[in-house]
Order: sequence, then C-alpha cells, then structure tokens
Amino acid sequence: MKRVITTFALAAAFGLTAAAASAQTLNTVKSRGILNCGSNAGLAGFGLPDAQGNWTGLDVDYCRAIAAAIFDDPTKVKFVPLTAKDRFTSLQSGDVDVLVRNTTWTSSRDTSLGLNFTGVNYYDGQGFMVRKSLKVNSALELNDAAVCVQQGTTTELNLADYFRANKMKLKTVTFASADETTKAYDAGRCDAFTTDASGLYSERLRLAKPDDHVVLPEIISKEPLGPSVRHGDDQWFDIVKWVHFALINAEEMGITKANVNEMLKSENPDVKRLLGTEGAYGEQLGLTKDWAVRIIKHVGNYGEIFERNVGQGSPLKIARGLNALWTKGGLQYAPPVR
Repeated sequence: MKRVITTFALAAAFGLTAAAASAQTLNTVKSRGILNCGSNAGLAGFGLPDAQGNWTGLDVDYCRAIAAAIFDDPTKVKFVPLTAKDRFTSLQSGDVDVLVRNTTWTSSRDTSLGLNFTGVNYYDGQGFMVRKSLKVNSALELNDAAVCVQQGTTTELNLADYFRANKMKLKTVTFASADETTKAYDAGRCDAFTTDASGLYSERLRLAKPDDHVVLPEIISKEPLGPSVRHGDDQWFDIVKWVHFALINAEEMGITKANVNEMLKSENPDVKRLLGTEGAYGEQLGLTKDWAVRIIKHVGNYGEIFERNVGQGSPLKIARGLNALWTKGGLQYAPPVR
C-alpha cells in the first residue's frame, strides 16, 4: 500500500526544517533588541533625518513597520545612513539587517551581489530636470547637453544608453553623492540633472529657487525600488517580504491606523486571516499572531505611508500613478494571507 503524503504535510515538514536552518537574522535582531536598517540620509520623502535626528520617509516607515512586526515597537530601529556606493557592501557584511534605500531591483543586483529583493515599495522611472530658462520641453532636445548624474548608480548607465539610442551627444558630469550632484546642478555646472523622477521632485525642494526648474515628461527607464536582504536566510526574506504585502493588503481591505482595533471584530475571512483572529499565519513567519496588527497600528497601511511621505499630504505632492492599488489602475498588488 502506497503511503500518501499531503501537500500540507510536506509543507509543514519542510517549514519546520527551513525555520530551524535559517532563523539566524531574526534571532540576531531579537537578541540585539533593535533592527539595523540601511537608509538614505538625504532624500526627502524617502529617507531624511532632521536637525534633531528624527527620521522621516517612505523607506523609513518600512523600517519601522518591520520593527513593529517584530517588537511591537516602531522605535526599535537604528537607521544607518548609507551612500549609493557603500549600501550593498554594508548589507553583505551584516552591518545592516535590511537595506531600504530607494534601490532599483535589477538582475545583476539580485544575483551577483548576493541580494534578495523582497518587493517593490515604489515604482519609479528615471527622468530629467532643467531650468525653465532653457526653454526645453523634452529630453530629446538635450543633444550635446552637460548632465549631472551620481556615480555608481543605474542612473549613470541609463543616461548613457538613452543618449546613445537617440544618437545624441552627451557630456556626463559625475559626482560621488546625491548631495554633490544636486549642488553642482544648482550652481549651474550642468544643463540638466537626472535621477529617478521621485528623486527629482525631492531634490527640487532643495534648490535655491525651486520654481525656476521643471521636470521633463520623459521617463527613460523602469526603476522598481524596494527593500533587499542577504541571500541565505529564507525566513528573514519572508518576513520583510510579507511586511510589504501586509501594508498593501491592509489598504485594499480598508484597514487603517485609526480603525485597526475596530477591524479586529470583523467577520470578513480575509481580514480575520490578516489580523490574526483566524489561523496561525504570523507564527508561520516566526512572528506573533497579531504581527500585521502591530504594523498597521504603528505606521498605517501602504496608502497612509505613501500619502504622508510623498503624496498629497507631503511637500512633494506626487500622484499615486503606478503606485496606486491594482484595483485603482496601479501596480501595487499583494498575494493573500491564506
């Protein structure tokens, strides 16, 4: 008689084995009592500390959401400021537990750098900013222009590709940091400034006369930005990935920071599974039953994070666009808790 092993039994057995083999990052974070989060220290709307050391931004709130899921305390985060150049080595070496720093998901980064991207928390694309006085209406009018760009980024490669593909001459003016690049453009050392469109809106706020500059309409690349973790720890990969999915699912279900406690009484099966009143989905991640409640209670859902940091409730006032929920014409879509 053949022995029949169900899919659920196999999954349970594998899950126990995998959890035992790969729980090192979660255990390290718990024993340390704080999450080390690699962050951008100079991009308004995504990662920026004020004079008192208080951090704000969409990526910053993702770090807080991970801490909330683990500790039920969003303040148990150490934000580690990283440049574009040193962000990957800091994650690889273990200096940070997770990198949440407006970083583009590419094939080489996902494979040769030993990283696992956990999702896309902001769909972006590279654009150009110029002075209105140049009377340029399209990036295709930038032939023979001097363009400020940051070294060691996908931005630098995309810039060269775009000009070559359109048979235009390019004078690249490169700088080691985003801050140096912005200051050089503001000082008139180049005709145009290129980076992710979200970054252009952010950096424009820092210019001496923001209203004298315009972001051109062309988007020349796909820049899916999101958190990443090291290869080799599937449980940690799952946790960071499902924090993102919980934020998306919460918005889709209408669960907010203000109503999450009331929603615990819901009889909707999807809500019950997400909030932990049914099933053991949090425990499967190595967290508590109320892991998603902790996240939403402390930071809100994805829409709330977006609006206060980069959306209409922020100085950037960026439209949701591609970052709207899939139910509203956007790309943000999360697998179900089931």
